[in-house]
Amino acid sequence: MTDEPNDGGIKLVMAVVRPDKLADVKQGLAEIGAPSLTVTNVSGRGSQPAKKGQWRGEEYTVDLHQKVKIECIVGDIPADDVVDAIREAAYTGEPGDGKIFVIDVEDAMQVRTGSSGSEAV
Repeated sequence: MTDEPNDGGIKLVMAVVRPDKLADVKQGLAEIGAPSLTVTNVSGRGSQPAKKGQWRGEEYTVDLHQKVKIECIVGDIPADDVVDAIREAAYTGEPGDGKIFVIDVEDAMQVRTGSSGSEAV
């Protein structure tokens, strides 16, 4: 076992959260020194209930909810710290707050410099 964050490896922390919590998540990540991230607008469903509505007299169901997917690659910051920061920032206590996943990254390469491994992160 090593004293390096993530046991010397690279981790991908991926979170799917409410769009209105994105600014809070960005702030939380910046506060722990993990400002680099990729954000994608996505839609999906989980435990959050479907919404029913009517339009022009027709009933419809919305079961795919708008979310943002946040991806943060870390090598020198513990992935657990990133998870904690995202969870605290994204929490509302209601269904649909989101999910967080931590995935091992086999390798990384920086396009501009050709650096690989932890140096590329």
